[in-house]
Amino acid sequence: MSETPRTTDVATSDADLLDRTAIAVRAAGSALRERFGEVVRHQSRGELMRALAVNDDTALGILRPRLTRLRPDAGWVEDELDGGALPPGEWWVVDPAEGNVNHLHALPEWAVTATLVRENQPVLTAVHLPLTGETYTALAGAGAHLDGRPLHVSPTADLGLSIVATSQARPDEDEKVVRRVGSSITAMLFDALVVRTAVPATLHLTNVAAGRIDAFWQFAGARADLLPGALLVTEAGGRVSDAQGRPWTPQSESFLAAAPGVHATAVATLSR
Repeated sequence: MSETPRTTDVATSDADLLDRTAIAVRAAGSALRERFGEVVRHQSRGELMRALAVNDDTALGILRPRLTRLRPDAGWVEDELDGGALPPGEWWVVDPAEGNVNHLHALPEWAVTATLVRENQPVLTAVHLPLTGETYTALAGAGAHLDGRPLHVSPTADLGLSIVATSQARPDEDEKVVRRVGSSITAMLFDALVVRTAVPATLHLTNVAAGRIDAFWQFAGARADLLPGALLVTEAGGRVSDAQGRPWTPQSESFLAAAPGVHATAVATLSR
């Protein structure tokens, strides 16, 4: 993490800042869309990681100067896999290619995200899906929107009628976390209607905010995975906690976002 240099193009309000942030993630998404479509098989983990880095650098080359001009004094989180609390002040938490591995395999589930965090609370976020052209936005206290239309979580009150989702553990994850993910999926297979398992987390959370699925959970996870969706779901009327129902922070070891009607049941299922 490093602090960004001072420049002068500062937005006059958080609402104005969100509008300009959405423009920036759309521009970065357009650049990644031009690189999308061909499956390239990689012969080693190192080769794959270099290809992922090229995508990241392509988007960051657009995002970083634009967002820096908007908030010159805000810090910048370089590594989208970082977790835990941030130092005091404002920080840009950016995932330049959320679902990057999907992009490299010509799968459609990927996005560009940018979230402004102020004193460890997400203030605004923009999530752009370049292949559909959709842009999800949220501003603390002002609601969540999809291309300007208000979002609302599902009214479902029965986990047995719910579609739920989780993201798998990342490569080389701790064995304890991997086993916890597996047991939670098994528990949900007994209690929920349908269980979806895929990456990235952010796209599941946009679906929770839009009322398309009823709950999402994850163990561990990085700030860039969860902060955008946490704000979207909260502003769409959902509940965000850890898997035991306690308040969620970036230091938490688990995450749950759900429609209010199924949140308590989801906690009970994940706590078995």
